[in-house]
Amino acid sequence: MTRFIDFPAMSRIVRTVGVERFIATLAEAIRADFLRWEEFRKEPRVACHSDIGVIELMPVADARRYAFKYVNGHPANTAHGLSTIMAFGALADMHTGFPVLLSELTLATALRTAATSLMAARALARPQARRMALIGNGAQSEFQAVAFHVHLGIDELAVYDVDPGATDKLLHNLAAWPRLRVLRAASAAEAVRGSDIVTTVTADKTHATILCPDMIEPGMHVNAVGGDCPGKTELHPEVLRGARVFVEFEPQTRIEGDIQQMPADFPVVALWQVLAGRSAGRESARQVTVFDSVGFALEDYTTLHCVLEQAEFLGIGRTIQLVPPGDEPKNLFRHAQAVDAPAVRPHCA
Repeated sequence: MTRFIDFPAMSRIVRTVGVERFIATLAEAIRADFLRWEEFRKEPRVACHSDIGVIELMPVADARRYAFKYVNGHPANTAHGLSTIMAFGALADMHTGFPVLLSELTLATALRTAATSLMAARALARPQARRMALIGNGAQSEFQAVAFHVHLGIDELAVYDVDPGATDKLLHNLAAWPRLRVLRAASAAEAVRGSDIVTTVTADKTHATILCPDMIEPGMHVNAVGGDCPGKTELHPEVLRGARVFVEFEPQTRIEGDIQQMPADFPVVALWQVLAGRSAGRESARQVTVFDSVGFALEDYTTLHCVLEQAEFLGIGRTIQLVPPGDEPKNLFRHAQAVDAPAVRPHCA
């Protein structure tokens, strides 16, 4: 039987474990899997683009398990009462192909994105970082704020969004963390000024310039999350030229990340190599570092495993018969034969 986790079940898991603990667990688990980087079969995600959005499939596998995520990105969805990002995924046994988990991943993606940002910042930001700017206050913003406040020591957060309502929502939700001082900025430039870390997590599918060179200060770490598909960027090219840039899976980031603006030979560093001690991370206190994060399937592989473990431990979710039973595997036709002849509509339409 296949474990099935729908959205209410995922919400129950996260509420039971707690957002702070869930992010911390994911960050450690993702780091552990990044250290196994060479054991995975990897490829850039398959994307189907339109003028208003994108739908993507993200596969990855090791010798034991195969995972994929279906995810969309449609910035105008909120005007229709839908989330900008919606996702689900599956985890299967590599030896048999049997699907062991079918799960919602919209909420889980926000958690794993924050966990990945946290993992990267631990390796790249200055240890004494205490102030962060958060540009883009939509659905992902609280998760980023909580991750950096609770697990990295950020105690001052300057926030900005072109939509004041998004910032109102963020301020309301972050009131649950009274030790985090949240400052509402009048512009992105005001929010960035004096910050140790800058997180950009905007949604518009366009070549935007959220960060300009004159906004960058020595020693900043830029957590660039929003630029994640062709034609969608957040950083001015000169910001990238003036920084040491780190990526998840380079073949994918070259297509989708902020470095899509740069020449094919623009130098980047694979984050997994920094975590494994094979490459240097931050080289000096004054160096600007950029994590050009687009989201990679390995992070979803880890997340699906964590969800499965928590669901089984907590007894949350249910099992479903997603594939045929195994008693007569060569006799699939018997499942199509009618036992009786009930009245049916004469046409499928």
